[in-house]
Amino acid sequence: MSLAVRNVKSIVPLLDRVLVQRIKAQQKTAAGILIPEKSLETLNEGQVISVGKGTLNKDGKHISNQVKPGDRVLLPSYGGSTIKVGDEEYILFRDSEILAKIEEKS
Repeated sequence: MSLAVRNVKSIVPLLDRVLVQRIKAQQKTAAGILIPEKSLETLNEGQVISVGKGTLNKDGKHISNQVKPGDRVLLPSYGGSTIKVGDEEYILFRDSEILAKIEEKS
């Protein structure tokens, strides 16, 4: 599924949905050699752009999502709904589909 939208801020995820931008692989080696686009691997890492309010429990109360905007996350290889904004691609996942949160250690 591909959807053309003008501004990523106009996308507001509902319920337990999470809008993620996949982190792109480096296009240069440490020595400065350019890597052809075909050879670039797709990373399963992304940054959370926005989140919905969370899912509803049986009493109708919201259960908050486990991630928040700005978090780095590990994504599944397949799934999600692709949204194209200009030249950038974003993916909409359910909170439960996100595999892990990547925490920076100091």
